[in-house]
Amino acid sequence: MRIRDKLDLVDKIGRELQARYSYVEIDNFLGEFGVEPPKEVNSNSKWIYSKTALRGASDALILRIASELDMPVDGNAGVAIEPPANWLNTSAFRLFISHISKDKLKATRLKECLAPYGIAGFVAHEDILPTLEWQVEIERGLLTMDGFIAVHTPGFSQSFWCQQEVGFALGSGKKIISFKMGEDPTGFISKQQALARRDRSAEDIAKEIDGLLALDPRTRDKLASAKASLVTSTIAGDLPF
Repeated sequence: MRIRDKLDLVDKIGRELQARYSYVEIDNFLGEFGVEPPKEVNSNSKWIYSKTALRGASDALILRIASELDMPVDGNAGVAIEPPANWLNTSAFRLFISHISKDKLKATRLKECLAPYGIAGFVAHEDILPTLEWQVEIERGLLTMDGFIAVHTPGFSQSFWCQQEVGFALGSGKKIISFKMGEDPTGFISKQQALARRDRSAEDIAKEIDGLLALDPRTRDKLASAKASLVTSTIAGDLPF
């Protein structure tokens, strides 16, 4: 997003929040996105208050907030609102699986093992249809995901695309899991405790991922809802994804 477009969108979000909410409600709303209340605002305007709170926020976060407010975003409306093709009309938990291309089969195997837990993985090399624009679908996945897992196989840290995806995920404030599979996490996510492969099967790893998501306050409610939908759909003889 160009800087002037971002500033214009932040301005519109500020006016929208001013019209809808009180100061306390603005703090509560933005707090759900991990945005802290501004410390010093030399104005009694909720519009300026909101803009100050959003100063320095990532493009992805600004687009997510605009989408939550049902605001049209020029040039980005589809990216901000519509999920990638394999997540359309699903009630499953949406987990973006970041991986390097040579290990797409490992990522796909993990995706298959997560499905019984109500978790729908997004594997770019598997889920993007040939007729769809590659980068746009990846952005849609990142903007509409409920959580993110980085599959750290050898070469992951050298992949420009994977590092871009990790940066996007960090800016979003969503739950991030680092899955150590032959390479240590690097950069900002290296400070987080990584999930180690050891000699465990994909099924065992999927079970642990489910447990991690169920414990995190950012993901537990969505995951519980996804599992409830899975049970209901299974009883009805159908699957939600």
